[in-house]
Amino acid sequence: MPKFSPSLPSMLLACACVVMSGSISAQNAAEMQPSPQQTHWQDLEFGVIVHFGTNTFLDREWGDGKADPKVFNPDRVDPAQWARASRAAGAKYMVMVAKHHDGFALWPTDQSNYSVKSSPWLGGKGDLVRMASDAARKEGMEFGIYLSPWDRHEPRYANTKAYDQYYLGQMDELVQNYGPLTEWWLDGAGSAGHVYDFPKYLEELRTYQSNAMVFADMALFEYGDIRWVGTEDGHIRGENWNVIDRHGYQRWRPVEVDTPLHKLHWFWHPNDESTLKSVDELMEIWENSVGRGGQLMLGIAPDRHGLLPDADVARLEAFGKALQARYGAASNLVLKHASADPNTAKALDGDRDTFWSAPEGSHNAMLEVDLGHPVTFDRVLSMEWLDAGQHIRKYAVEIWDGHAWKAVAQAEAIGHMKIDAFPAVTAQRVRLNILSSAGAAHIREFQLFNTGVH
Repeated sequence: MPKFSPSLPSMLLACACVVMSGSISAQNAAEMQPSPQQTHWQDLEFGVIVHFGTNTFLDREWGDGKADPKVFNPDRVDPAQWARASRAAGAKYMVMVAKHHDGFALWPTDQSNYSVKSSPWLGGKGDLVRMASDAARKEGMEFGIYLSPWDRHEPRYANTKAYDQYYLGQMDELVQNYGPLTEWWLDGAGSAGHVYDFPKYLEELRTYQSNAMVFADMALFEYGDIRWVGTEDGHIRGENWNVIDRHGYQRWRPVEVDTPLHKLHWFWHPNDESTLKSVDELMEIWENSVGRGGQLMLGIAPDRHGLLPDADVARLEAFGKALQARYGAASNLVLKHASADPNTAKALDGDRDTFWSAPEGSHNAMLEVDLGHPVTFDRVLSMEWLDAGQHIRKYAVEIWDGHAWKAVAQAEAIGHMKIDAFPAVTAQRVRLNILSSAGAAHIREFQLFNTGVH
């Protein structure tokens, strides 16, 4: 699913630069703070995005907008199964692809006949968005919607103003009738040369869904709340900073990492079990997305029955169990530590609502833990409290070897979460040495794990 890049018209970028230019001198990355909605979204950490539609029945990834609605006729649609499987994997929210690029709507939109109401499924009375929303919420998950701006079916797409009204009409239906949305997904694939009225789209969205996070490529910098990682392989590369600069203007834009459960396939395809990612591959993806301070959006795809294949369900469950076994509270070695001062204890208690604070006004500090006896570990998980901004600029994880402090890992950014991996070491004393911070550092969690993985 390619995102916005050359597809956003240069005119919009030029206008945005003019608007932004007045704020350049006041920008300071250390002073940028997330909104409450952004910190809530970052704490969700892991979601799924569901691709299901006419492509499912035609063995396609990219629909051309010419598919007969009658091809969409699943016989056992069960979004509750999708939600249970996703929850078993550890996902906390679900985004439904309500309309992909082929223009076929999975709810009975009043804006067009090209939707489920023209299909034989449930006699044209079905509503996949409603079913998915209800199922996700019943499972304790939050819900979001993907509505493709590019539409290969709708004739009005050739007329910019007419299509803007069409898109807004569909948006209004979705944002007003399906409960609170945690995310609104904008995908700019195929939009080259088309000018969208994004300011109006976002004004409309905010009118009804003020807490929804808008996902978009960096080209839609002024309006998005969260950004695309830039690839679909599931990895964040390099240091991950939440504050991003474009044209001298800075914004808090945390990163979302989207990747499908099946290699290179977002939609279901027949005889496709060989492309299913292994538990080890999913774990490596999680460690390099969530474990690098980002958000993982894993693509799942129901089959022609409207069910996730048994193999997919089993893989999601196995991954969830493996994730808990490796990084669950029962595996956190630091929970059994020697007595610590009240400030330090707040980073060791497994409670993300408490945090250790460096001395006020400090630019370096140390959080030290005495485990009470020698402990073997090969992973350190750190979480920075970000409400006041991302302050840590350089740090090291160090152990006391009996004679001196020795670094086992070092980097720059911690951010929402950072997992540092290294060959197993055994030590009784370990510390997070914050070598440089833009302001007093705050650590929500400092955890140790012994995964046995090299």
